[in-house]
Amino acid sequence: MFFERIRLRSTWFALLLLLSAHSAQAMKIVPVEVSKTASGVTLGGTVIPYKEVALTAQSPGRIEFLLGEEGDRATENQLLVAIGNAELLAQRNAALAQLTQAEVGLRDAQMHYSKELWSPKSDDINQMPGMAVPSLFDKFFTRNWGSMSGHGNPNLDRQVDLFSQGTQVSQAQAGLAAARANIAALDARLRDTQSIAPFNGVILKKLVELGDTVQPGQALLVFAQTEYLRIKSEVPARLVAGLRRGMFVPARLDVGDVRVDARVAQIYPQADQKRHTVTVKFDLPKGIAGGPGMYAEVTIPDLNAAEKSLLMVSKQALIHRGSLPYVFVMTADEGASLRIVRVGNEVDADHVEILAGLKEGDKVVVNPPPGITSGWTPGADKSASEETNSDKQKSGKTYFY
Repeated sequence: MFFERIRLRSTWFALLLLLSAHSAQAMKIVPVEVSKTASGVTLGGTVIPYKEVALTAQSPGRIEFLLGEEGDRATENQLLVAIGNAELLAQRNAALAQLTQAEVGLRDAQMHYSKELWSPKSDDINQMPGMAVPSLFDKFFTRNWGSMSGHGNPNLDRQVDLFSQGTQVSQAQAGLAAARANIAALDARLRDTQSIAPFNGVILKKLVELGDTVQPGQALLVFAQTEYLRIKSEVPARLVAGLRRGMFVPARLDVGDVRVDARVAQIYPQADQKRHTVTVKFDLPKGIAGGPGMYAEVTIPDLNAAEKSLLMVSKQALIHRGSLPYVFVMTADEGASLRIVRVGNEVDADHVEILAGLKEGDKVVVNPPPGITSGWTPGADKSASEETNSDKQKSGKTYFY
């Protein structure tokens, strides 16, 4: 048991030495970095969904179905809102009856046309003046005698009768087409009583309730695709020259102070005549925290401004005590000095911009060791450690950690 305790304490002692060596190796003193960069202008904007549609009523009626509340999701082609359509269904049934009647009328007209084509009415001897003699005599002599005496033209009568029957067929076909068109129009009106999700998305606003009576043009709900988000900002016309579609600009979201690179997605071709600004939309990375309507900022490069010097330090040099950031600045005569700094935007994944508190040529401590205070020097930890070991050796005692 005694040797087991000694082994465990020896293991802890080795781990402490390893951590101390790692801290000492990670700690370093580096000068403040200076970078030349183009001036930029930070503009406010609003987070918007990638797609957004406002669904309105296309026909009057009463709301009979609602998918859900704000925040409920729907898939493409899923029913969102339905308006009562009992009257339209009755009209459609009447239109179907008219369609059947038109089909019967067309078949009747076609039968009469065929009869006139193969058995002309002008050949019927009962239509010509008779002599009260047998039909055979009338068939061969009466027509010719009547035509010669000015009592009709059999060929002309046949053409007129055939054309009349053809006209009736055309009218029946037109009636059938009108009946079908009426049904198609009613089907379109029936479809307008239902609002279908045009894409996968979420309900942002619900503007009606079950049982409400609506009129054409009345807003029902706002539906949007929030899987992808954008920033919409009004950019002064003089800064638009520094933007091009597809380029990346720094952006900051108000939620959690998240900083990302946003891609220029759309630049409107016309400026606002009153404010002289151009609407620009920026794509945000997928899965970013936040939602539509939240505040955001984008930094637009200003090509007309001169380059400026940018002071930056490693993120590992910052020490947060309370709500203020600090860094330890090394001086030649006084050692480490604790100094408050004002932090700006992130330059990259490892560095941040320093707006105030440092100047070019200052040296800062990166990964400062634990317990560091003002006046600390790089050899202070080593001297303290040697003095402690010397005292232990003089006491002649063995310590287990």
